Amino acid sequence: MKIAMILTSHDELGNTGQKTGFWLEEFAAPYYTFIDAGADVTLASPKGGQPPLDPKSDDPSAQTEATKRFKADTSAQKALASTVKLDTIKAEDFDAVFYPGGHGPLWDLAEDKKSIAFIEAMYNAGKPVAAVCHAPGVLRHVKAANGEPLVKGKSVAGFTNTEEEAVQLTNIVPFLVEDMLKEKGGNYSKGADWQSYVVSAGNLITGQNPASSEEAAEKLLAMLKK
Repeated sequence: MKIAMILTSHDELGNTGQKTGFWLEEFAAPYYTFIDAGADVTLASPKGGQPPLDPKSDDPSAQTEATKRFKADTSAQKALASTVKLDTIKAEDFDAVFYPGGHGPLWDLAEDKKSIAFIEAMYNAGKPVAAVCHAPGVLRHVKAANGEPLVKGKSVAGFTNTEEEAVQLTNIVPFLVEDMLKEKGGNYSKGADWQSYVVSAGNLITGQNPASSEEAAEKLLAMLKK
């Protein structure tokens, strides 16, 4: 069972002078869900090496059992520090792909041609494709085999406009995940802000926010076990 986890390489929060990147919980919880299930996990990012961590996800208030475990796990820290370059991995070598969120993917992975092609290849091969929180933004330019947006007509979730308002980044992000998924024809739905909410549509799995990361990973595993 080989799973690719693809993280952002983007660390600038628009023109605010603040840093962004991936969200720690959205990496750590799925990573351990997969590792504990015996999966072989490959970590990749557009630039390779250490992906930038969103500093806000390192706040004491954002810590979970999974992030605490990561902080004490030197082998996981080494793996994260040496992600392979996205353009060196092939869809045929993996059984599933998972995209952790954080704001970073809205700038790089959403526009990355290699990432777009990787998702299309995985989806068209019937392999699970999962993205959580801001990471459903990576589906922005992904097309189905018929040339239409992949999310068109499919049940999808992602970071809500009200959650974006709560973190005061509505006018900073390049696009709002909720609006984009609706514009592309997705059947967007959501749960309560900050509560776990995950939907599946065929082999596409999307989760709303950091709290959804573990559930999304478990759904991916369940799909693989079928």
